[in-house]
Amino acid sequence: MFSLGYDIGSSSIKAAIMEIESGKMTACGFLPKDEMQINSPEQGFAEQYPTTWWKYVKLLTRQLISESNINGKEIRSIGISYQMHGLVPVDKDQNVIRPSIIWCDSRSVKIGNRAFEKIGKGFCLQHLLNSPGNFTASKLRWVKENEPENFDKIYKIMLPGDYIAMKLTGEISSTVSGLSEGVFWDFKQNKISNEVLDYYEFDEALLPETKPTFSVQAKILKTVAEELGINTEAVISYRAGDQPNNAFSLNVLNAGGIAATAGTSGVVYGVIDQVNYDEDSRVNLFAHVNHSSSQTRLGVLLCINGTGIQNSWMRKIIDEELPYKEINKICETVDIGSNGVSVLPFGNGAERMLQNKNIGGQIMNLDFNRHTKAHLYRAVQEGIAFSFKYGIDIMKEMGLNINVICAGKTNMFLSPVFRQTLANVTGASVEQYDTDGAQGAARGAAVGAEFYKSFDEAFRSLNKTGEVNPEKMNIDATQEVYDKWLCKLKMFL
Repeated sequence: MFSLGYDIGSSSIKAAIMEIESGKMTACGFLPKDEMQINSPEQGFAEQYPTTWWKYVKLLTRQLISESNINGKEIRSIGISYQMHGLVPVDKDQNVIRPSIIWCDSRSVKIGNRAFEKIGKGFCLQHLLNSPGNFTASKLRWVKENEPENFDKIYKIMLPGDYIAMKLTGEISSTVSGLSEGVFWDFKQNKISNEVLDYYEFDEALLPETKPTFSVQAKILKTVAEELGINTEAVISYRAGDQPNNAFSLNVLNAGGIAATAGTSGVVYGVIDQVNYDEDSRVNLFAHVNHSSSQTRLGVLLCINGTGIQNSWMRKIIDEELPYKEINKICETVDIGSNGVSVLPFGNGAERMLQNKNIGGQIMNLDFNRHTKAHLYRAVQEGIAFSFKYGIDIMKEMGLNINVICAGKTNMFLSPVFRQTLANVTGASVEQYDTDGAQGAARGAAVGAEFYKSFDEAFRSLNKTGEVNPEKMNIDATQEVYDKWLCKLKMFL
């Protein structure tokens, strides 16, 4: 028996098929091989066609079943991870009304800022745990204000993962976690926020029915099952946004757990067990995958725009042909502190954790007679690790105790210098696991369908590929370098 997981990203659609008994991945893949197009009809706009996601979901499913030579009829559960905060509006016939306004679209920032003021900062932070910002509710208000003819056609709105679930099952639903990422959920009242609906002038009927994250949410349509080649009794039994799901895929479920990624941008996602918020709104909070009315589990989401893109930029400037593996080796030839070179990796736009200031990327203390490309490479990686430390300290202020940082073995976490610097400066061990979002969705689906009786059973086969612990002899030296880096950062704040 098998479980199927999808990860609906903005670059590609990923999928994984897991044998439930062993917990081993039978097949994994992604489409398209080149990145999916993001359309930008105006500056700050970012849109994709949901029908494109669905096309690749179907192609990839059939491809993986064929290539792995499994019996598709043994696929009994389906989980969906997806790009967060997107807006997919459909009419009564479940036809998409307009392209999806996706996560990186910034057209509704001013709308969200006005809502923060009018609804009230105190109410928003205490009840929604966030500013309405550029989230789904604000995107929908933009449609109401700028495309009233489209708004009038809307029967239901969905997140990207909800749309794929609808195409698979014919039913429209979401989760509390999903509603919270759209800033529709009131955590104090434990229900959809009337204040948000009233301010934005939305009818609650526009929102999908809510289903528990781990549950039999809907049964697949027979016609779709036959088209994909899977069991006609298969069910959607797990759904979550990509960052909560990334944490789940790393078995980060309880208070104090931390999951981190460091691709083009960086994310630190921690779990707390009490309703809390950041007074300066430098981080976002959403319902975690295992949050319920009887068990508080909130995900504290810290996003850093300038992480891997800083590493990539330096590579392009110095030697675009040099593999990252070689750059990582070069970094190890330089001592902690990069002989005084300091990099603030914030050249990818305004940073929320810096209270939406755009301070730009900074390279400081260069000495043309002493410094080489090796010092620049290492200073970049240290600066990125220090940006994580700065954000993690914000999360600590909210009561998050951090002992372990969990990550996949990919992107910046492939670098020994980055991993060790992060461990030394935070005092936490960095554990790496062989998993990804699609694999996490497949595990989650098996839990939701009760093929696994517990989370412990679901993660018994999760493979830890490495662990880096703080080096006692170098903790003080790394902290000293960080303190100097922090002083430089504060000059721009």
